[in-house]
Amino acid sequence: MFKRRNYTWNDGKSLSLCDRTLIMGILNGTPDSFSDGGKFNTPEAAAAHVTQMIEDGADIIDLGVESTRPGCTPLTADEEIERLSQLIDPVLNASTVPVSIDTYHAKTADYAFSKGAHILNDVWGLHYDSDMAAVAAKYKVPVIIMHNSNDTNYGDIIEDMKAYFFSAVDKALKVGVTPQQIWLDPGIGFGKTEEQNIEVMQRLGELTAYEYPILLAPSRKRFIGSMLGGLPPEDRDEGTVAACITGVFQGVDMVRVHNVKMHKRALAVADGLLRGE
Repeated sequence: MFKRRNYTWNDGKSLSLCDRTLIMGILNGTPDSFSDGGKFNTPEAAAAHVTQMIEDGADIIDLGVESTRPGCTPLTADEEIERLSQLIDPVLNASTVPVSIDTYHAKTADYAFSKGAHILNDVWGLHYDSDMAAVAAKYKVPVIIMHNSNDTNYGDIIEDMKAYFFSAVDKALKVGVTPQQIWLDPGIGFGKTEEQNIEVMQRLGELTAYEYPILLAPSRKRFIGSMLGGLPPEDRDEGTVAACITGVFQGVDMVRVHNVKMHKRALAVADGLLRGE
């Protein structure tokens, strides 16, 4: 059921998928993210949070400077780079683990990788910017292809997601991204109703059956708050743990979360029960 694979990033940092679920710690360098906007958008606060998340057990730091919450105002690439330029050096200097860049603009990605970032996390899965796959290939970085959509009209949602993924993978492979550099993310909370999010969570095993490792990112999403009677984002961590463990038991390889320490402890037990040999 579980993939046995090692990954080496573009500066020699490596991670193993062999024995446990990896943890990606969220660093929102934004003034307006739905959960922690404005908390970590200064160089000092961002660097301190990176250090704390790594101490708590993060395997990767995911840096984003544009909020993707519902109703947010998109940034241009130049606006995004302006924000990123204040944080990327302090974050890279503070981090002892790979740093991924959360962007769907090729120009932003190119800037980040020229500064030394390690991984592309594209919330539009190479479908928004036609130059994005080529940028990933240029820098030989791993690519996280997230499912997204402008509407919620699906036939069979998993089959539609597979078609989206296969199209993006084809784009990546054609410009020189290798299969070993590709990850998939089902995009919980993006282009889906709450009912569809729950269905995807229940059917993750249909995606983990494929060769590409899966990142699951349900942290503090609205459907969790709804299932808990309308709790606000800051009170959704226990629900996020339950969602992540649901994914682990269906074979996901990494989770993207705000509360690293809580998930490090919970996943140590889940992995020990499920993967222990």
